[in-house]
Amino acid sequence: MLRRLWRATINSRNGLTFAFRSEQAFREEVVALALVVPLAFVIGATAMRSIELIGVVLLVMVVELLNTAIEKLADRLTTEQDPQIGRVKDMGSAAVGVALLLAGAVWLFAIAERIGMI
Repeated sequence: MLRRLWRATINSRNGLTFAFRSEQAFREEVVALALVVPLAFVIGATAMRSIELIGVVLLVMVVELLNTAIEKLADRLTTEQDPQIGRVKDMGSAAVGVALLLAGAVWLFAIAERIGMI
C-alpha cells in the first residue's frame, strides 16, 4: 500500500512539473494561488470562507490540468485538423472558463461580504 501511494505521489509530482513547464496558463494559476492564499485570510469573513476562496482557485487549477491532459492526448492522436477533436478541445477550454467564472463569483461575493454590501 505504501509503495502504491509513493508511486502515485511521484506520478502526481511529475504531472504538476510537466504542466508547470509546458503550460503558461498553469504557471499563471500557480502565481495566482500564491497571491490568493494570504489574501483569502484577509478577505474571508470566516475561516471557512477563506478555505472556500482558496478552494475555488484550486478548482480552476484542477480543471486546467484536465484540459491540458485532454489537449495533449488529442494532439498525440493526430496532428491533422479534425473538427471533432477541435470541439473536444473547445469543451475543455469552456470548462476552464466556467471554473474561472465560478471562482470570480465566489471572490466577488466574499469581497462584498467583507465590506458589508451583503
